[in-house]
Amino acid sequence: MTAMEPLYSITVECCQCEREFTTSRVRPSLKRAYRQDADFCCYYKEENPDYYVVRVCPHCGFASTENSADKLADWQRQAFRDQIGSRWSYRRFEGKRSWEEALETYKLALVCAQCIRDKDKIIASLLHHIAWLHRYRDDAVQEQRFLRFALDSYVQVFENDDAQGNDARLMFLIGELNRRIGEFGEAVKWFSRVVNDQRIMDSAMIRACREQWALLREQMRGMESNPNQVPG
Repeated sequence: MTAMEPLYSITVECCQCEREFTTSRVRPSLKRAYRQDADFCCYYKEENPDYYVVRVCPHCGFASTENSADKLADWQRQAFRDQIGSRWSYRRFEGKRSWEEALETYKLALVCAQCIRDKDKIIASLLHHIAWLHRYRDDAVQEQRFLRFALDSYVQVFENDDAQGNDARLMFLIGELNRRIGEFGEAVKWFSRVVNDQRIMDSAMIRACREQWALLREQMRGMESNPNQVPG
């Protein structure tokens, strides 16, 4: 029996140049992670779906995800053309992507999102995914760098009007990223907010905060006995 091809193509319309192009996705039936980190980074034995999250228009170079802005104002189009599009040469990212190509698509999506001033949660997610890509390669320096960037963006999301003040998943994530970069005091503050806020009814996130809080206590004891230990 022939094995199912892990990738399939979809057609999307670019919100910048309005031309259609095809991009690859991993079949939903094959998106089975064999483990997941506390900050939701997943690991796959087969093709990694995260490599195909970003869609890059080969015609103009605009890169986005399915959660990005789907319509652009005139000023956004102009900003993109001035900063990125004017230097773009036709290039396709369809088909199987290497780690390097995946990283390139995320960085392109990041500069596009920053250029058009997309929502903070989009920028935060892109930064977080870039940190995951470096984690896959055990590059702790770059992972920590992008986790810090992502953390700053997630805090902005929390502080802005488009986030609910009792968003348990977001609060947990801010606590977990603080734990991973070694900001233990801040991590405790965010975990405890989820556990102690009577408005929060998300039992899964409350349980996760308790678990990571316990892990954090163990981590802090370990750091006391081994000051050279790397957070994570």
